[in-house]
Order: sequence, then structure tokens, then C-alpha cells
Amino acid sequence: MLQLLILNALLMLTLQLCQSLAQTNPDATKHTLTLPNLPSDHLVRYLNTFPKLKRQLLSVNATTRTESRACWGHERNCSAEARFQTPHCPGDHTGWVQSKEAQVQTFYYQADFGFIQQQLAELMPQCLPKYLTDSSLECTRYLRFCRGRNLLIDLRDLPQRKERIRYHMDVLKPGQILGHCELNRTRLNSEMEHIGSALQSWGPELRNFDVLPQPLLESGACDLVLNVPTFIMKIDATYNMYHHFCDFFNLYASLFVNQSHPAAFNTDVQIIIWETYPYDSPFRDTFKAFTQRPIWTLSDVQGKRICFRNVVLPLLPRMIFGLFYNTPIIQGCSNSGLFRAFSEFILHRLQIPFQPPLPQRKLRITYLSRRTKYRQVLNENDLLAQLDAKEQYVVRRVSYERLSFTEQLAITRNSDILIGMHGAGLTHLLFLPNWACLFELYNCEDPNCYKDLARLRGVHYVTWEQPDLVYPQDEGHHPEGGAHAKFTNYRFDVDEFEHLVAQAATKVRAHKDFPQTATTTQHDEL
Repeated sequence: MLQLLILNALLMLTLQLCQSLAQTNPDATKHTLTLPNLPSDHLVRYLNTFPKLKRQLLSVNATTRTESRACWGHERNCSAEARFQTPHCPGDHTGWVQSKEAQVQTFYYQADFGFIQQQLAELMPQCLPKYLTDSSLECTRYLRFCRGRNLLIDLRDLPQRKERIRYHMDVLKPGQILGHCELNRTRLNSEMEHIGSALQSWGPELRNFDVLPQPLLESGACDLVLNVPTFIMKIDATYNMYHHFCDFFNLYASLFVNQSHPAAFNTDVQIIIWETYPYDSPFRDTFKAFTQRPIWTLSDVQGKRICFRNVVLPLLPRMIFGLFYNTPIIQGCSNSGLFRAFSEFILHRLQIPFQPPLPQRKLRITYLSRRTKYRQVLNENDLLAQLDAKEQYVVRRVSYERLSFTEQLAITRNSDILIGMHGAGLTHLLFLPNWACLFELYNCEDPNCYKDLARLRGVHYVTWEQPDLVYPQDEGHHPEGGAHAKFTNYRFDVDEFEHLVAQAATKVRAHKDFPQTATTTQHDEL
């Protein structure tokens, strides 16, 4: 509450100052004091990251001061108490580590803002400028994240490629990425260990880096100059929500690694997807949280030498020991602040409405009904009829494939319990309220995927645990041969289903953030 009051004061001060500047200099407000569109709790930390901007805001009214030390958690002077969120590690620590403190720290550096802190500590120059107008390139270890200034990428031979490009390791040839700077080739070559696949490292591209003999913009080599900051993305997938959100999450994490300027969260940036396939996805609206510009692919720039004023090669979706897809999680811990911040950021930027929980502590249950060939629930009607008979539940059955993605998010954000069979749609758990519970009806012998993602996001999780009370239609037939639990349909015992929903409801109502009375409400921050 204190932080919200602080923020409201700061926003009022910003408005006053912008009005004053607009009267004397209409162009001043375009670049001077534009605050990013962030949730209030995020904006407080943003301002603390850039104290000069914060002082400008406070200087409007000298009597207004704040001592808030709220921080994200990647900053070196950020105390554990001031972090965005503290990991939840109840009980005794496991054999992985020697102490409870080590358990918490391990989780923090595996899956929270500690991961960002490590990336920042690893940033090393690969190509150094002599003068401000020269090129530069710096990267983290194994070239998982890089950023550069005044760099050239030569795509003139791309139109001659016979095949479309996706997951290719040979998009560039030697000398097709250039900069006018002092290249430390020994250091660059030493970071090439993680190039087993295109989505693990930027090594397949940067092994072709070479030095331009003269400053880039004096070379006459640019067919197109991009003056806006540009993010080049190698994406995992477009139609599978779980895999595409590996892309979006790592793009969000990269904003923090790149947070060296107050414009870090601005949306006037260009995103280029490193493939020639047209970009299309049911989740494409998510990009609106990051950019106001149309998404480009290599097809939009092929045949040209592109010069970038500022370019970011963000964290990748399938990094070894990376974030989201390959995140190793120590036992006994949950609640990553980085994952919660991502959830709030996307919901805020896409303006997804929030509704407080129902009166009398009734629970809103959303059941994801599959319309696919496999993993259908054959007695779905019987299961839901059992819940409909309970006054403490308000049940909604939905088929998300029939709704726009923002419509889907509006339902998820206002659900207390989300129920569904194992499948990519359960990635929606990222956007549940903090107190909510995911009920993965059956994990189809893939027990950790959504259980771990729920741990990272910090929501409760339950799943079917009685194998004698679930009845598969057959053994399942994998398209490539052999029995497989993901390739059949199921019936479930109705009483056991109701028991597990009640278990999920108990977890939800016991959560510290769930309103304890019917009159308690939570204000939407949109």
C-alpha cells in the first residue's frame, strides 16, 4: 500500500512537470520524462533503478520525498527484504545443498532474478570501440545474450537460398556480421561451446563476426539503417503455447539484462524473427507487450546489408540450464519473482481486466475442454455435473481454441482453479492469480512439466494420483509406433475427481493473498 501511495504521488508529479514543460517547450516531454507503461509495483523498482530520473520527478515538489528501497533482485545492492519476491522453501533442505540458506540461494540463481544478476556479471566485451561512434559487441558466457552498437549484418545472398530458414545454423557466412571495433577473437572463440543447436547460443551467427576497416556509417555499406533498438529472436515455436512462451519469457528476462538505459521498457523497438517463414501464431498479441511495431522476419530484410544502431540478441528458449524450458529447480522451493513479474507485465501491457474473487468465498473454476483427437475426457459431463451441484463453486467449461488469446487471458486471470488434461494449454497457469491452483487432471506420464512450471510461477498444483481410478480408452498409439499415454482418451472416477477439486479449493482458500472476507477486494492496476 505504501508503494502504491508513493507511486501515485510520483505520477502526479510527472503530470505536473510534463504540463509545465509542454507550455514552455512542446518537444521536451517526448524524451525527457516519459515513464514506461508498467504495473505500479514494477514502476517503483524501475524508478529506483534510474535514480536520476527519480530525482527529476521529485524535484517538481521539493517537499515530497520517499525512502523506498524496493528493487527487483538482480541489483548488487538489493537486500533480500527489498526484492520483488522471496522464494518459498518450506521444510528441511534436501541433499543438494548444505543449508537452508544455500537452498534458497540456489533456487534464486536458477530461476529468479539471481539468474539475471549472473548474466549481468558475465557480460564481457567481445569487440571494443576506440571512439563513441565505433561499433561494440558484448556477450554473456556461451553467447547466450549479446548486445551491440553500429553493427552490420549482410543478408544479400539470402534470396538465393532454396529452402526456407528455421532453426538453421548456417544463415550467415564468415564476414557477414561486421563491426568497426577491436575484436578479441580468442575470447569470442572460447565461448563457442554451446552450439549444439540453433536455439542454445548465438555462436552459430557470431562465429562469422569480422572487423570492418572503417566506421560503419562512413563505410557506405548500409542498404538499410535501423535507428530504433532492434531485438533479433530465434524462436522455439509459434502454435504451441508452452514452447512459444519460452520465447516470450526469455525476451522479457532480456529486458533486465539490457536495462542500462531508462528506455529499456519502451515499445518503440523493432523485433526481427530469425527465419524466413511468415510469422503467424494464435499468441501473436503477446508481442504487443514488447513492441508497437509490426513483427518482421528475415524475409522483410533479405537481400540487404542491414546496419543496426543498437541491436540485442536476447536469451534463447533452449539454453543449457536456461530459463523456463531447461530450468533445473532445486527440490523444495517455489515462487520465482521473475516469473510473477512476467505474468503481471503481460497482463498489464495487454490490458487484461481483473475481477476480485466472488462473495462468500465461492471459487471460480475454469475447465479446459479439449477438442483434439487425443486426451479427451470421455465422461467430462459427469465430472462437471458433480461440481455444478456444489454451491461453493462457479464452474465454466471453455474451449480456448475458439477464443482470441486476450479473451483466453481474461478468463484465466479471473479463475481460482484451472482444470485440464496434460497439454500446452496448461501454460495458462502463468497468468492465474497468486492464490490459484492448477489441477492437471492427468499428466499422461509426464509428471514434471507443468508441476515445475507451477512451482516457478508460485501457484498451487494437484494432479491425479490414483492409477486404478483412471480408465484409458486403450494403451495409446504413438504415430511413430509403440504405446504412449498421450495418444489416447480417458475416463475418470467421479468421486475421486471431486475429492481432488476439494483439495485444490482448500489450498486456494488457505493462501495468504486470497481474500478472507466477502468485502475484501483487489484493485485492478490497468
